[in-house]
Amino acid sequence: MNRIFHARIAWYQYLLLLVLAINLMGLLWYKHIVPAAVIAMLLLVLIERIIHTTYTVTADNLLIISRGRFTRKKTIALAQINAIRRCNSMKFGSFSVTNYLLIEYNINKFVSVTPIKQQEFVEVIQNRMHKSS
Repeated sequence: MNRIFHARIAWYQYLLLLVLAINLMGLLWYKHIVPAAVIAMLLLVLIERIIHTTYTVTADNLLIISRGRFTRKKTIALAQINAIRRCNSMKFGSFSVTNYLLIEYNINKFVSVTPIKQQEFVEVIQNRMHKSS
């Protein structure tokens, strides 16, 4: 059975959406159509990427990372995963900008993921890896 995990939306993604929306409104207000169209397309791609980012652990022991309709899916065999580490980006005291999981696979290849349920995501991958061994 496939298990799908949705991506967590970080605070800076909300901030970027807000800044782009305000800029779009300003450009439309002053009738700058070409830059407004560019910002609108960028906003559309960003919203679509945020909403449709999923991480699927399939029954045939694959991890499929989909970051929306406009990008290619990344497929990783669970047997190729060497390590999964919890990481924090820049820390300011005890506050970190974002938490994510860093997956190391093959030889020196890395991908970062931000599932909503991080612990459950790691457990599902580890269980599937142990069952296939």
